[in-house]
Amino acid sequence: MDIAMRLPLALAGVLLASGAHAAPITYAAALDLAETASPTLQARALQVDGARAAARAAGALPDPRLGVGIDNFPVSGPPAGRFNGDSMTMARIGIAQDIPNGAKRDAARARAQSDITAAGAARLASRRDVRTAAAVSWLNLYYAEQRLSAVDAVLSRLEPLWASAPSAVASGAVRPGQSLEAEQMRADLQDRRSEILATVGRGRAELARWTGDPAAEVAGTPPAFEVDPVGLRAAVAQHPRLAEGDAATAQAEADVRMARAEKRPDWSWELTYQRRDPMFGDMVSAGATISLPLFAGRRQDPLIAAKVAAAGQARAEREATRRELAAQLDAALADHNMHHEQWGRAATVLVPLAQKRADLETASYGAGRADLAAVLQAFTALANAQLTRLDREAAVAVDAANLVLTYGSDQP
Repeated sequence: MDIAMRLPLALAGVLLASGAHAAPITYAAALDLAETASPTLQARALQVDGARAAARAAGALPDPRLGVGIDNFPVSGPPAGRFNGDSMTMARIGIAQDIPNGAKRDAARARAQSDITAAGAARLASRRDVRTAAAVSWLNLYYAEQRLSAVDAVLSRLEPLWASAPSAVASGAVRPGQSLEAEQMRADLQDRRSEILATVGRGRAELARWTGDPAAEVAGTPPAFEVDPVGLRAAVAQHPRLAEGDAATAQAEADVRMARAEKRPDWSWELTYQRRDPMFGDMVSAGATISLPLFAGRRQDPLIAAKVAAAGQARAEREATRRELAAQLDAALADHNMHHEQWGRAATVLVPLAQKRADLETASYGAGRADLAAVLQAFTALANAQLTRLDREAAVAVDAANLVLTYGSDQP
């Protein structure tokens, strides 16, 4: 598709995407929508188109040159100032063509192809980044809403107990100071709810950023991520960032070829028609010019050395990127294992224990063997345990999404 057509279509796609998806979106739909609506990916696609368009002109001959002029016009002597006073006075028109050497043109074509490859690799890397960011924003909003529902459920369950605190003080069942403690617990939980509500707002803003939906909302549940450490480590070799490094190396090597091609001579030809007075007759001239790179030690060789160093730099940076990705993957896998174990303990130990404590304190309170403060403390601990479980579950899900989408495939 022509670049001039792609740009308005790309912008129209972003605008339509922002207005056509006002309903809640699932995890998979959020990733697809982010890819469709991303201005970054639209820019990368245009970058690829631009590189392909430029490649069509790579290695082409320079434009020919048209020359016109007057030769041998007398300015002194008897024929001075007259066009027909001297047999050598003539009007000239000619055409000339520069022809760079073949190695230089081949190197230019190789550089253009490496530019296309680099633009494509950058687009793939950006696509992976966009999908990963959309996944994380969807998960953050989903679990923020889950935490909000959990704290609301606890607040609703504790409302009758808070309402009974004044009457309990009046009856002498609890000390006045205990009613103040109950209000403090209530305020603490409400503060926690306010924090979670802000997290929901931030999560919705992030999801809107990546999907283009100003009223972004989540629907459904997160996917069941399968984290395969062996497969992820094997997939690092195909990571888009390494492809970018390979493309940068190819660009630098093409630059080396272009620098070395400067040591080969270029040439040009010229054909000229010269119009004289009819009594003398017209003339045609033809000629060729060849460049002479005789001083390579001071001109071409230093540039070649600089390009060779740049190519070595590109290869070293590519290896540094490979090591960085491998280290980041191992660190992320270690964090994922830690978060998974912590989540398991929260789900199987912390929450059940907190729930059992809340049930026991409620039963004791009903039997008159426990005070109101103990019940409120137990339910506050239950709320914190439930929120901790959700925090850890969210960490596991975000870890898995980052691992799968950053180092593996782009599918959940």
